[in-house]
Formats: sequence, C-alpha cells, structure tokens
Amino acid sequence: MATIEIVTTADRPDLEASAKSLLSGGWPAFVLRDPLSNTYRDRVRSYFPQFDVLLVEDGEVLADGRAVALRWDGQTATIPDGYDGALVESVTGHESGVAPDTLCIMAATVRPDRTGGGLAGKVLSALRERASAAGLSRVIAPVRPALKAKYPLTPMAQFAAWTRSDGLHLDPWVRTHQRLGATVLGPAPRSMVVPGTVAEWERWAGMAFPQTGQYVVPDALDLVDIDREHDRGLYAETNLWMRHQ
Repeated sequence: MATIEIVTTADRPDLEASAKSLLSGGWPAFVLRDPLSNTYRDRVRSYFPQFDVLLVEDGEVLADGRAVALRWDGQTATIPDGYDGALVESVTGHESGVAPDTLCIMAATVRPDRTGGGLAGKVLSALRERASAAGLSRVIAPVRPALKAKYPLTPMAQFAAWTRSDGLHLDPWVRTHQRLGATVLGPAPRSMVVPGTVAEWERWAGMAFPQTGQYVVPDALDLVDIDREHDRGLYAETNLWMRHQ
C-alpha cells in the first residue's frame, strides 16, 4: 500500500495546479465567487504557506487543507465574523505585525473518489499539528455542514442542536471535527457573503430566478435573495464555529 505524504504547496509547487483543480471541483460555483476570498487569496498563500497542506499518494493530490493564523482571546463574543472575517483578520493582523495565537481552519477538500476513508480527519490533524508546532494555542474552524443544504429554511442555531442517538451531530462533517475533540461554539452569521447580478446567480445556481424574492438554491445553506428590479442577487451564508482542543 502506498504511503500518504503530507506536504505543502510551498514544498511541492508542482502540485499547485492539482490542488487548485481539487478545490474548484469540490465546492459549489457560488462559493468560489466570494469577493473577499478572491481579494485576499494571494496574500494568504504568501503569509501562511505552512498551513496549506496536501495529502499526496503516488504523486497525486488526494486532499487539501487550508488555514490561517490570527489573534483571538478565546471569547465567543470576539470570534471573527466567520470565514470572511477570519481572512481579513489574519491578513491585516499579519501586515500590522500582530502576533497570532490561533489557527483558523478555512477549508478541507477530499477528492470525490476518496471520500469516506478518513482523509478529511487526516487533513484536520495535520493542520492541528502545524498549529502546535507554530506555538498557536487555539484552533477554530467556521465549519460548513454538509447536510445543512438540505435544510436551508432551518436556522443554523437549530441545526447545531441536531444530534444522533450516540450524542454526535447529525452532520458528518461536524462529526469529523467532534471525533477529533472539537466542540460547537455557535453560528457564524454572514460567514461568507456572495453578491452578483441576477444573470451571474442564474449561471452559478443553474436555475432561473423569474421574479424578486428568496430562493432555495442547490448546495446553498441559506436562501438566496434575488432583486430583479436592481439586478442583484445576494447570498449570506451562516457557518458553524467549532473549537478544537
């Protein structure tokens, strides 16, 4: 059996294209249009290359994990405003010389034909180990629950309380974090905000929006607001903050 290596894109720049392809294919089209993410992406890669990990087997990328470092006092009230907020705080903090003490796991993507084999947990563990090696005392994540898209009308605060008979969460991605010792802190409202024209949103969603209103969109965790009169679509996604021990 081939050994799985854990490297970074800085160690193996030749794998950057494969990692990018994995990332783009593993997320809904509209998620990749988050303007803040696109604005800060290059600086994140430049500032935090040690937290851009790849799981590689026989030269092929099986999974990708990305994280940033920021400063947080450990209080739920002061946690960043979700995914977008963590990006901004990590980059502006780095540029201002603020010493980070917290790793924020931003994403973990597994190749579709290798899901269910524990690779996502390996990615999370690799990032936690790098946080420890870097002297970061906390690890948090704005988790995007896999099953939440099936319940877009349910507030995240309610969804967060849905558990199985064994006490673990109904959602498999939340359970992966829990099995590594993570606990739920609470919803991250407006974690990711994606604006666009009506035509752009129809292309990203693969559906028509014939009138102004709120729509259930495939793979969206929350409703998408469409305003045809002003040619505007807006998606504000709520994630779930979790903290690792």
